[in-house]
Amino acid sequence: MKNKQVLGSLLLLLTAMIWGAAFAFQRTGMETIEPFTFTASRMALSAAAIGALACLRSRGARRPDTAQRKRELAGGICCGAFLAAASLFQQAGIVTTTAGKAGFITAMYMLLVPVLGFLLLRRRNGALVWLAVALGVAGMYLLCMDERLTLTRGDALCLVCALLFSGHILCCDRFAPRGDPVRISAVQFCTATVIAAAAALLTEQPSWAKIASAAIPILYCGLLSGGVGYTLQMTAQRFTDPTVASLLMSLESVFAVLAGALLLGERMSPREAAGCAVLFAAIVLVQLPQKRKEERS
Repeated sequence: MKNKQVLGSLLLLLTAMIWGAAFAFQRTGMETIEPFTFTASRMALSAAAIGALACLRSRGARRPDTAQRKRELAGGICCGAFLAAASLFQQAGIVTTTAGKAGFITAMYMLLVPVLGFLLLRRRNGALVWLAVALGVAGMYLLCMDERLTLTRGDALCLVCALLFSGHILCCDRFAPRGDPVRISAVQFCTATVIAAAAALLTEQPSWAKIASAAIPILYCGLLSGGVGYTLQMTAQRFTDPTVASLLMSLESVFAVLAGALLLGERMSPREAAGCAVLFAAIVLVQLPQKRKEERS
């Protein structure tokens, strides 16, 4: 069992690396293609990958009843709508901000989930959660606010993305236990593909030539970040404590900064670096009450 826990932790660390590097590829893709077209393309690849996995897992398995199929369909559509909206805002934001900043701002969803849970679902949070939220606000100020106390457009769009990803997590938390997570995810990515494609057709001029020009970033984000990343996460969390898993996956933001520096030559000012440090401390802190609660149960 110990070896499986170590393997699970290593797989989650690899997942965080894959997801963190995706921000650099998303930034690179914006050189030749519009953000909504890019998002629709990567979602289509993820849908194909997860759909193929769902089909493989269903071979020889007992078919779900009608009620379960309806729950999985409803859950996938709901989660897919949040995923599409969050991804569209994120991709539009990356056009005018750095990969590293986008990674850290997106990671704010870990702070926003308990806040939304309290506001919408009346879930009580401990004092450490609210301390983490206060630290997160301070970190966001250092990371994103300029001398005139204004957010850049890209930072603001990524902040909306973090809010929508919080809704996505709460939606997954509601529907995932009610059906097969892989089938729900397959519906989710199909839904996200349709919504992103509609947004691209209405606001941009997608073409196969543009998609081909951004083939490598799309392949990475669609297959590795979406298909492989999700599969690794699902496999690893079978053997890993949920709190440890969330802490390891929060390293995604750190890897986003490293990928931006190594692949794109991005650099942060001392103020922005301090903001990243404070925000990362808040992301780690917000996980601690969950572990204590699990240890008491």
